[in-house]
Amino acid sequence: MHQFNKVNNITGWIVFAISAIVYTLTVEPTASFWDCGEFIAVSYKLEVPHPPGAPFFLLLGRMFSFLAMGDVSKVAYWINMLSVASSAFTILFLFWSITLLARKIVKPVIGQETIGQLITMMGAGAVGALAYTFSDSFWFSAVEAEVYAMSSFFTAFVVWAMLKWELIEDEGDANRWLIFIAYMMGLSIGVHLLNLVTIPALALIYYFKKYDFSVKGLIVALGISGFIVILINDIIIPGFPSITGSFEVFFVNNLGLPFGSGGVFFAAITLGSLIYGILYSIKNEKVLLNTGLMCLTVILIGYSSYTLVLIRSNYNPPIDENNPENLINFISYLKREQYGSRPLVFGQLFTAELVDQKRTSPVYVKGKDKYEVADYKLENIYDPKHTTLLPRMWSNQPSHVQRYQEIMGLRPGEKPSFFDNISYMLQYQIGHMYLRYFMWNFVGRSSDIDGASWETPFNAFEKVPEAISSNEGRNNFLMLPLILGLIGLIFQYTTDKRNFAFVGMLFFLTGAALVLYLNSPPIEPRERDYIYVGSYYAFAIWIGLGVVAIITFLQKKMKEGVLAPVATTLICFSVPGIMAAEGWDDHDRSNRYFSVDSAKNMLASCAPNAILFTGGDNDTFPLWYVQEVEGFRTDVRVVVLSYFNTDWYVDQMTRPAYESQPFPFSLKREQYKSGGLNDVIYYVENPNVKGAINLEQYMKLVKESSKAIQYNTPDANFNTIPSKDLFLNVDTAAVLAKGIIPDAHKSLLTSRMALKVKGRVLEKKDIMLLDMLVTNKWERPIYFNNTSLQSIGVDLRKYVVHEGTTYRLLPVENPDPRQELVNTEVMYDHMVNNFFWRELNNPEVYYNENYRNFVLNHRSSFNTLARGLYKEGKNEQAIAALKKSIEVMPHEVVAYDYATTESIGLLLALEQKEMALEMASKLWKTSSEQFEYYLETDRNIGMEKEKHFAIMNQTVQILRAGGASAEAAEYQETLMQYYEKLNM
Repeated sequence: MHQFNKVNNITGWIVFAISAIVYTLTVEPTASFWDCGEFIAVSYKLEVPHPPGAPFFLLLGRMFSFLAMGDVSKVAYWINMLSVASSAFTILFLFWSITLLARKIVKPVIGQETIGQLITMMGAGAVGALAYTFSDSFWFSAVEAEVYAMSSFFTAFVVWAMLKWELIEDEGDANRWLIFIAYMMGLSIGVHLLNLVTIPALALIYYFKKYDFSVKGLIVALGISGFIVILINDIIIPGFPSITGSFEVFFVNNLGLPFGSGGVFFAAITLGSLIYGILYSIKNEKVLLNTGLMCLTVILIGYSSYTLVLIRSNYNPPIDENNPENLINFISYLKREQYGSRPLVFGQLFTAELVDQKRTSPVYVKGKDKYEVADYKLENIYDPKHTTLLPRMWSNQPSHVQRYQEIMGLRPGEKPSFFDNISYMLQYQIGHMYLRYFMWNFVGRSSDIDGASWETPFNAFEKVPEAISSNEGRNNFLMLPLILGLIGLIFQYTTDKRNFAFVGMLFFLTGAALVLYLNSPPIEPRERDYIYVGSYYAFAIWIGLGVVAIITFLQKKMKEGVLAPVATTLICFSVPGIMAAEGWDDHDRSNRYFSVDSAKNMLASCAPNAILFTGGDNDTFPLWYVQEVEGFRTDVRVVVLSYFNTDWYVDQMTRPAYESQPFPFSLKREQYKSGGLNDVIYYVENPNVKGAINLEQYMKLVKESSKAIQYNTPDANFNTIPSKDLFLNVDTAAVLAKGIIPDAHKSLLTSRMALKVKGRVLEKKDIMLLDMLVTNKWERPIYFNNTSLQSIGVDLRKYVVHEGTTYRLLPVENPDPRQELVNTEVMYDHMVNNFFWRELNNPEVYYNENYRNFVLNHRSSFNTLARGLYKEGKNEQAIAALKKSIEVMPHEVVAYDYATTESIGLLLALEQKEMALEMASKLWKTSSEQFEYYLETDRNIGMEKEKHFAIMNQTVQILRAGGASAEAAEYQETLMQYYEKLNM
């Protein structure tokens, strides 16, 4: 035993060191896309992220940020290192778990293990743990500031701790380990809920140790473990807050006690009950009761990390999502009520019509002296003819409906049968959205393009064009990890069925079962492979046990000794070796900065004291990071357009933030509060209203809650708008005096802006923006990025001027909205002299699809600038701008794309034919190679084949229009051949 422990500990720490070095070498030095920018920002200043938050992660992130030693540019790196450390410890505990499971199969004499047995067990642990180290999804999360790496750590720890508990004979010591495991689960709630899924698997270890096997006993054990999951996930996490809320409303509204009194009373009852129960169990020697109550207590202690959210929200930090500063808001935050729900066991199909809505529980908000009913929660009632068991095709969003129909071959309006529903679940949710990800990790991946398939060993030997092979996301593991894992799976099943049941349960619960529980729609903002890392972790255990299986087989064919263990272990190290070699280039994020630099460029595009509207996560979270952490352009107020639909977010815009002053709203809280008249304003035509309506007069009616624009029903009251056409008068003399109109556009200055409602409703975000247009009087610059400009409910495109990667709203009317107005002087200075382009021209740096899309946006902006300069006759500056684009975003780093075709046309117009033809040649080569590959292999991903044909066609048209007729004709001939193949 002593020998095993010593070797096991030393080898485990060696594997830990290897993984820690790998992740440190490949960690991103700054904030990546998606939630990373938000998590780094809120960790650094302990602010409030999106629900349900991750307070324990934030606390540790704050501690790691101290290692930056005051250098704000290093804060992101050190918070990323929290994921590195979490991931390395995950590998350590995975190694120790594999060796413990391998020991149960090898069955050495404790304390007298042979060298061969030690090599077998250590080899299994090392191969399995290192395979997981280099697995695609886990490596991705290990090098960025997201919660999934730390969540994996908690999963790995509790699995290892339960296996250690199984070895402990002393009852008292064993119970202490159970309490410790419960505490770690409580802490994990403050990171992510994935850890709770492991409970039924851990219960199998408990059952097999404590009881003799029987089918009835097994069912009871799983039933109890399921109850524990429900207790924590459905009662403690959301239930305790709900009960607290009921006490709070009763104590404040009915008893007239101060705010917070109900929460204090419930906390006192809970604490008192636990203390009494624990003392009772000690006095009466109720060991099981004592252990259970202690476990519950430490889970609640771990869960208490969420008090950070309540405390910090009361300080009104700049990032304070959902404003959970009082108990009622805090409870809504914890329960993630803003995200709604999905049908799981029974519910509607996407074809179901909404036939009724039922009011359920009231929605309270904190008033002056008590909690007031702002609204009521609504329960949707659907046509029962279009409901089913296990509803998988449930979302009625138009894009989702179209995708359902494409996948299942349904006609428009056709109701899917129950078997269609189940087929979709198996084919798409499990097949495409889980098994495809599983194969990425243990077989390989065809590319980093969204929707990419997995690779077979045969693909490794196919002739692949450079445009495909140069995609670093293309990996092929020759199926070796999968094969070794399947060997280990079968071997454990035949030799150790009890622990096979444990690992199998862990694999199922964190994989396929999670797919069923999440019931995802057919379109997601990005690939969701990181959700299922728990199942990849379980499979890595089988990869390790595959080493034991091969050694056991060989030892039956030869004498026992060290030859088979040594040879097998060395050969099996090729599995993590090939995974590392194939995956290094696309997981190495060192020297990658463009997520942050693109955010800085967006902020740098804005004039001082600006208001900038943004759209989704990648538009916003990097901006939060550079403002909150690096202190860059904190005079600009970033407004997330979707959040602008909430009263709590509008409230925050009425407060100063750094150098940004409060917004000039005329509407008071009564006009924008949730449940009020202006959550949604419907277009209701009024025959008495002719033509456009004056925006100032209309907003005055909104401010006064005028009956003239109200529509009243028994269930709801709301404001209406009687015309889709609005106008805003402009004091042109005052605007000119401010000096905000570019000289080139002064002739376009208008005294009356004509605005048009896009659809049939105005949301709260639209109303608040319109209010700002009236009250701002062109004092503060207002900007939009492309996403927010498209998402706003009023068409403003005629009145925006491009100034970088943002659009400034100005009272100048574009006579041809197909051609953007450009402030060439300001935009040239921004893009050529002031923007940030760190390492974007470094061919050693890998940029995945998200980064490449942002590069495409910047290329398009350079084209816009060059086109504007050309129209103004500033040809030298136009050429300089296009050269700058090529210099900072070369084809060798991020391949030319659709935006490049416009660059080619501009260069031809500017008489830079040699440069234009060189770009055309590179673009044609890249697109033609990819077109031919996708055409011949029939492996089209996300319409890549059609995309590249369109690029080539556009290239030919541009060359012909630009006077390069000979080159256009040469390309045209090949294009026609492609066209025939495409339509065969």
